[in-house]
Amino acid sequence: MLGFLLVSFTMVLRAYAKINLGLKVLDKRRDGYHNIETVFHRIDLFDELTLEPSAESVELTGEGFEVPLDEENLCWKAIDILRARTGTAHGAGIRIMKRIPVGAGLGGGSSDAAAVLSALPSLWKISVDPSTLADIALELGSDVPFFLHNRSAFASGRGEVLNFVKVSVPYWVLLVTPNIHISTAWAYSQIPAFNGAQRKRTKLYDESTCTIAPLPALMENDFESVVFAAYPAIGDLKRDLRKWGAEHALLSGSGSSVFGLFATEAAASAAADLLRKKYFVSLTPPNFFPSL
Repeated sequence: MLGFLLVSFTMVLRAYAKINLGLKVLDKRRDGYHNIETVFHRIDLFDELTLEPSAESVELTGEGFEVPLDEENLCWKAIDILRARTGTAHGAGIRIMKRIPVGAGLGGGSSDAAAVLSALPSLWKISVDPSTLADIALELGSDVPFFLHNRSAFASGRGEVLNFVKVSVPYWVLLVTPNIHISTAWAYSQIPAFNGAQRKRTKLYDESTCTIAPLPALMENDFESVVFAAYPAIGDLKRDLRKWGAEHALLSGSGSSVFGLFATEAAASAAADLLRKKYFVSLTPPNFFPSL
């Protein structure tokens, strides 16, 4: 569960972004979703949310990257669904300091929603079973359940079947986000038809040992071919990261963010200095673990 600071009646939450260390699209399901396999891993980039209790109303305010501040926001939806499930009339005021780019494959909206969902029972002083929170999280989005927990995970199904794993990333992670918003629904619609049965066996996760593959073997993302074809600048960005010293580079989720793994801080910082003139950048130290 995500942590929070309780100051009087105010909670301050950190909602961390994730990257995908590998992403395979297996097949399309009857419910319209796709079965995937991926490894979710947090980086040192977070939105800050300040929550205060309210008698009945819901109010969202925000700074930073622009997000909807009405019923379309996943935080607002989390409040509405939890109120309906528990029968409470409590509301909340939420201020979002949005530092995670939107539409960039980083799960920022899902992380925000999970942080709010985790904190609401304490804010409202009610008891909610963890299974209820998990059900609501899945209703909000396929990757929201991951953000209820503070660990890396191998994810399958539509992203909600989680096997928590220890992930070692002994590199400086340089995240670079161009000013391009990519719709996840569009990206999935562009995945070419294939025989899913031939793709259900991957090497991302070993069930017998409950471990993931070595990091270099993880670094494949099925969305790269379709995203790079539609947005060549994103493919160029991945090549630039390799040219400037990244040992590995990969699209995160369905994009548009790309991250590079650098062996030294000096190399990562030099590349970051070059790229921040044009792009949003964020740097995460080796083997980072979120501070709650």
